[in-house]
Amino acid sequence: MDRRATAARLSGRSEGGAVSRRRDVLSALLAGGAALALSGCASVPPPSRGTGTLGVIVERARGALTIVDTQQRAALGRVEGLGDLSHASVVFSRDGALAYVFGRDGALTMVDLPGRRIVRRVMQAGNSIGGAISQDGTLVAAQNYQPGGVKVFDARTLELVADLPAEYAPGQRSRVVGLVDLPGARFAYSLFDADAIWVADLADRAAPRITKYPAIGRQPYDALVTPDGRHYIAGLFGEDGLALLDLWQPSPAPRRILAGYGRGEAPLPVYKMPHLRGWAVAGRHAYLPAIGRHEVLVVDTASWQEVARIPVAGQPVFVMARPDGRQVWVNFAVPDYGRVQVIDTLAQQVVRTLEPGKAVLHLEFTPRGDAVWISCRDDHVVRVVDTTSFATLASLPVDAPSGIFFTARAGRMGM
Repeated sequence: MDRRATAARLSGRSEGGAVSRRRDVLSALLAGGAALALSGCASVPPPSRGTGTLGVIVERARGALTIVDTQQRAALGRVEGLGDLSHASVVFSRDGALAYVFGRDGALTMVDLPGRRIVRRVMQAGNSIGGAISQDGTLVAAQNYQPGGVKVFDARTLELVADLPAEYAPGQRSRVVGLVDLPGARFAYSLFDADAIWVADLADRAAPRITKYPAIGRQPYDALVTPDGRHYIAGLFGEDGLALLDLWQPSPAPRRILAGYGRGEAPLPVYKMPHLRGWAVAGRHAYLPAIGRHEVLVVDTASWQEVARIPVAGQPVFVMARPDGRQVWVNFAVPDYGRVQVIDTLAQQVVRTLEPGKAVLHLEFTPRGDAVWISCRDDHVVRVVDTTSFATLASLPVDAPSGIFFTARAGRMGM
């Protein structure tokens, strides 16, 4: 064999060996990379808990909140040290991570829900019964009985932004009720002792503007704003009827609606003031509790005329629409406060009566309405009920539960 042929054979072996070695190296690198990737995947921490399924239950006797997960139907922990929660309400930051708790003792407390801790707390009044958060989430407002008025705070720091006394005559202040947020940096509220509705505009925080609507009817006790933010409706305790303010086309005086709905009938003693903050607006109808009567009033929201009355088991306190508007759930004052009734909004009649426990104080629907959570104070339990089958899905032991508030409220006006 000549030298050229031998050299060619040796060269081929050399190149083949080099290719083989390169393949071996590449295989090793790929295997190592895959191992590193798998190792990296294994070391990635699980995603942090979101806030969309969180909520709080007020433990009124303990001055505490139980933080819950509506997806798991479970209690996650407790935050204590919130003072007098005998009449407490809660609003949420835009991201649902912070709860602002308004206590009866005048305290405003900011609670970190994922962290289950108090962030800030201010004693802003002597007697407070609720509050609201502005549309953009930057302002928190508290409605106060003592001293009568509204105080507005920076939602991040709880520093006072504005003090709006409800002084309707020299030296006379009214108790404030029915405080709701409106589009823009505005809040509407009612003056129980002055028979008035006021609207505060804080677009200029240094110089808030207040528009006053006097003589709306006697003793407005609570109010709601419709889901579109157009109509503010105040219930009247001193007389039959309600006052309606059109916020898109305001007139010098609110319109009276449902005047005299109890005319000609003997008034019943009122055992507990009904609440209007449940957003019981389903389709084109609003469902409202009749004061001192065993009825739910049905109102056409186009004409604001009464179209029906639905007999119920007792004096309604909360009348709350399921998120899809297909049902309205009602609880009652004593002596009927162990019952809950379900109204079918197509049939306009009660279709189910439940007895979930003693002293039902509040109801709250899950964000899409598949279940409702019901607080039974005297049984120290919260029932979770399926809104289709009416079966009890879970029972959570909670010490004297009252108000239930879910973070889904963060995306809803007037809640």
